[in-house]
Amino acid sequence: MNLLKSLAAVSSMTMVSRVLGFVRDMLIARLFGASAGTDAFFVAQKLPNMLRRVFAEGAFSQAFVPILAEYKNQQGDDASRVFLAHVSGMLTLILAVVTTLGILAAPLVVWISAPGFAKEAGKFALTVDLLRITFPYILLISLSSLAGAVLNTWNRFSVPAFVPTLLNVAMIVFALWLSPYFDPPLMALGWGMLAGGILQLVWQFPALKEIGMLVLPRVKLRDPAVWRVMKKMGPALFGVSVGQISLLINTAFASFMVSASVSWMYYADRLMEFPSGVLGVALGTILLPSLSKTYASNDTAEYSRLLDWGLRLALLLALPSAVALAVISGPLTIALFQYKEFTLHDAAMTQQALIAYSVGLVGLIMVKILAPGFYARQNIKTPVKIALVTLTLTQLMNLAFVWHLKHAGLALAIGLGACFNAGVLLRQLRRHGIYTPQPGWPRFFAKLVTAVTVMAAVLIAAQWLLPAFHSAGLLLRLTWLGILVAAGLVAYFGTLAALGFRPRDFSRRAVQ
Repeated sequence: MNLLKSLAAVSSMTMVSRVLGFVRDMLIARLFGASAGTDAFFVAQKLPNMLRRVFAEGAFSQAFVPILAEYKNQQGDDASRVFLAHVSGMLTLILAVVTTLGILAAPLVVWISAPGFAKEAGKFALTVDLLRITFPYILLISLSSLAGAVLNTWNRFSVPAFVPTLLNVAMIVFALWLSPYFDPPLMALGWGMLAGGILQLVWQFPALKEIGMLVLPRVKLRDPAVWRVMKKMGPALFGVSVGQISLLINTAFASFMVSASVSWMYYADRLMEFPSGVLGVALGTILLPSLSKTYASNDTAEYSRLLDWGLRLALLLALPSAVALAVISGPLTIALFQYKEFTLHDAAMTQQALIAYSVGLVGLIMVKILAPGFYARQNIKTPVKIALVTLTLTQLMNLAFVWHLKHAGLALAIGLGACFNAGVLLRQLRRHGIYTPQPGWPRFFAKLVTAVTVMAAVLIAAQWLLPAFHSAGLLLRLTWLGILVAAGLVAYFGTLAALGFRPRDFSRRAVQ
């Protein structure tokens, strides 16, 4: 299987999900605006999502995938099935306990994560109610992520990449057609999130059955393979938690700011997550299994080449995305969100946060490539130590920026912290001889900067020629935004083509 084709498949599925996510967020902005109610929902949504990233997509996957790849390559499918049954049983048990505790302790969890809400009794109570509905999502999405990790190890990337779409579909249905039946209507979003979690898990069962890996979870506390995963998961849990703790601290900061600050940061984060998910998460998803299999085969040269391929492809796509987000941040926020309850002021505040986030986009995406360079080797301690230093640095920057830049300062601190994280990860990979850059990097980077400069100039000129976005209706705004995006894409990839770039240059076979 060609890794570039796999990346295209995963990225296209992720893009469909992100587009539907924008539709969902546009509906939320249109129906509920940026208010105390949406602040409550975004906090209630963020906590289960944070734990999902910690348990499922973060610590668990990093500990589980390399060992599963080892079982697949060295012991075969029968041993892999037993291993999977025992690991899924342990994960289900742990997450069931966490979910139950989260529901029971919801008021305490909200008070810790958004202490500023305590001064508004109605806002605090609504957040608690929403959290109790959304918290079981962590159990469902974690098992869904486990299923996706298994399918990715068998090079079945499309199904796991598609399932996030189901969450957006469920939330859109609940927001549009079922919200009038809830009191308050915003509660429909919480139930839509829960329904989406169920759909995401069940959708993957046929694909698991097809590869012979649909097994019933079994709890076997003394299985050495399970404890091997758990032992590796411990440091990984801490490392991934560092990044999520940083986001949680930012939410706590924002909860003390003017009402809607949490919402402004959420909408900006959603725009930034589009390229981060389409590029960073997709690349990390297809790289980790291949790197793990290469490490199990003891092929150090191929391991380094895979990392180099991932870094070049990430930079090729991340750098123009970061520049474009900053340059067209105004049209983006107005075209997608500024309707009815979401005012022009809300759009301007969201734009500030988006520009700040864009500073760190390249770093955020690079971390998705560099961290698997350690995880695939079952080395979790090094990225954990780096993440801890990053957390400390990020909070120091928060204190320095927040007084002058407000919510945008929080976004800027996260972005700069991600760049620092990526830089230190790269340095350590090179220092330990894990990664050696392939020839041609200076010329590659020079061509890249040239193409990005041309794209930025075209985007600035196009904005000057187009009318003011806020004066038009939805269809016209989206049309103008489409023209902007198309102009940027043609300018960037046209310049790259003129400089000699070809898609086949990035073709690479997956490790079976």
